Amino acid sequence: MSDQIHIVEMGPRDGLQNEKMLVSVEARIAFVEALVAAGLNTVEVGAFVSPKAIPQMASSDQVLRGVSHVKDAEFHVLVPNEKGYDAARAAGAKVVSVFAAASEGFSRANINCSVAESIERFKPVLARAKADGVKVRGYISCVLGCPFDGEIKPKAVADLAVTLWDLGCYEISLGDTIGVGTPLKAREMLRAVGAELPVDNLAMHFHDTYGQALANLYAGMEEGVRVIDSAAGGLGGCPYAPGATGNVATEDVVYMLEGMGVKTGIDMDRLLATTNEVAGLLGRPPVSRVASALNAKRKRLAKS
Repeated sequence: MSDQIHIVEMGPRDGLQNEKMLVSVEARIAFVEALVAAGLNTVEVGAFVSPKAIPQMASSDQVLRGVSHVKDAEFHVLVPNEKGYDAARAAGAKVVSVFAAASEGFSRANINCSVAESIERFKPVLARAKADGVKVRGYISCVLGCPFDGEIKPKAVADLAVTLWDLGCYEISLGDTIGVGTPLKAREMLRAVGAELPVDNLAMHFHDTYGQALANLYAGMEEGVRVIDSAAGGLGGCPYAPGATGNVATEDVVYMLEGMGVKTGIDMDRLLATTNEVAGLLGRPPVSRVASALNAKRKRLAKS
């Protein structure tokens, strides 16, 4: 458990893309810069998708170009197809992400095609990325449950993970998209995938809808997974999960890890300031328990 844990910050992409308010390019660039300054050196900064479908991610090319001056950081962008890949490459992308769902129902609701069809869409992306020397990360949605198909069998997740791995993804991020998982289910799923692929190349992307994300992450750490996706302030959500509070909050993850003696290299003060800044832009307080507690503590100390 004392091994180094790597956090991939999802706030600027998976967090903001589910917010109703549109955040300006300038504010998104400042958000990324602040996250890196806090010690988060791997950040997903945007998605090269249709602005009609996801207006929150419009001008992701400008965001990626706008943070290109930042040193010692790796920036990821999501691409759904070759058109998105072309745009991402033109903006200087060095790491791209592709995505598929472990459930047919979610795949059809989310991207209007079957799981098999979604894989065919990004096969050319992976082939071109390999030729271009671009790293590709693979996401799998609904690994612990689906709003349409219900329970998802671990074997289905493992089979899809193997497909993404064989196509060339360097890392497979396993997403509890609607946040319904519990620790035993998370452990069972991760063991199934870990039996097929190196655990060092797996990541956990757990949403906190039912307040189980930290417990699920701990179970995954016990299985040897050392990469965690999170979003500052618990930003995000899923349109198919009513009441979803979004990704597990980065500051909650950092607090847990540091309390376990796991050094993250992340400055909590700077992270909290960043979380408060973006929450202010969105017009609401952060949903993170740690941010809420620290903000209350500081307010109390300021009055004393």
